[in-house]
Amino acid sequence: MEEILSKVRRLQLMRDQISPEIIREKDIKLGLRNPDGTGVIVGITTKGRVIGYETEAAPEEPTGKRVIPVEGRLYYCGYDISQLVERNLEAGRFGFEEVIYLLLTGELPGEADLEKFTSELHKRAQLSTLERRIIMGEVENYNQMYALHSVISHLSRCDSNPDTVDVFEVSKRCVDLIAKAPVIVAHNYNVCKFRKGEDMAFVRPKENLSIAENFLFMLHGDMPDREDAQIFDACLTMHAEHGGGNNSTFTVRTVSSSGANTYMAIAAGIASLSGQFHGGANESVMYMMAQCQKVVKDWYSDKDIRKFLEDVLDGKAADGSGKIYGLGHAVYTLSDPRAIILKRFAKRLAEKHNQIELYNLFEKVEEVGKQLVYERKGNVVCVNVDFYSGLVYKFLGIPESLFTPIFAMARIVGWSAHRLEQIIQGKIIRPAYISPDYEIKEYVDLKERN
Repeated sequence: MEEILSKVRRLQLMRDQISPEIIREKDIKLGLRNPDGTGVIVGITTKGRVIGYETEAAPEEPTGKRVIPVEGRLYYCGYDISQLVERNLEAGRFGFEEVIYLLLTGELPGEADLEKFTSELHKRAQLSTLERRIIMGEVENYNQMYALHSVISHLSRCDSNPDTVDVFEVSKRCVDLIAKAPVIVAHNYNVCKFRKGEDMAFVRPKENLSIAENFLFMLHGDMPDREDAQIFDACLTMHAEHGGGNNSTFTVRTVSSSGANTYMAIAAGIASLSGQFHGGANESVMYMMAQCQKVVKDWYSDKDIRKFLEDVLDGKAADGSGKIYGLGHAVYTLSDPRAIILKRFAKRLAEKHNQIELYNLFEKVEEVGKQLVYERKGNVVCVNVDFYSGLVYKFLGIPESLFTPIFAMARIVGWSAHRLEQIIQGKIIRPAYISPDYEIKEYVDLKERN
């Protein structure tokens, strides 16, 4: 078996790798990206807008334009995400429910509508007996993303008409999944602990708590600190949406465009988000930083940190991927607006938990890492949402195995909004792949092959 697999691998590498010359000659947009790194425009959305650069005419460039880095901005249905987060923090309110309403409808709710909508979310958050059995049935799924993917796909068994693509009916199913997702993630984790020998804890959500408060309550079993809950609420808000071009949202739109049902489309988004180069990156950041803490003796030494990060880029440290996780973004250049807010939260929580030295190490890695990447590649990069989010979750007492599921349960909001938009637009997504050559081969009889 090993011999034939080795041959398969050798042939795959020989046949499937594409030379840079062919990419240029045929103007192939690998990863749906233009040569200057900007994304290929494949659609239009009113849900989210991501700005990380501007372009200007540059006849001397091969593409005829030049990318100009700018400070990052993110908008939900036209509203600046930084303003949404800051206004709710200033008012001492929880804003995730408001953002759910905004992304689904395109409008900020009035007080009466928000109250009705929040009440509806509370009602739909309750799991049926069958839904709880599905969670209990995930016996071997200690990986929380695997479990979440399986449970969401199996929820179609609890639906008498799962395959409907009627916009009104799909909207109801989306709201159901948005409401249930935090409960599913918390219960998945508690079931996993039970399987490992701890006491069973199926803590039901309370009607008078926000989604953020309820999640921390279900996870820990006691009422969360209000400041912690508001920070977590802001995290959910910032993870809810990021335009149509990110990998998981594009996946949901692609699957939705085929006529697949809501459960399959959302499960596809979860599958995409599980990858270490997308949602799983915050866990990779924490692994990399754990290695940094062990290897770097002087956490205040730029030289020692630089040596560690050089080893990371050379594939000699961390997970060997050659990537500094949490650094760089497909769109943001000078700054990621979410990372700016998360960095502030991380410092506040570090001071609160007497862990300021750990925060300072993260900050040092950010500074040295950006400089090192610029020296090696000539790219201006910033830390992205994943760099500080794991540290914030750590201070909130959230286990690393839930970092990506939390991202998923928040992003189900954006996925749902994009699914509905895709259904309304009604065009199946079908990009083209071309052959590097058009050689036609004659069939050779089995006995005559080498």
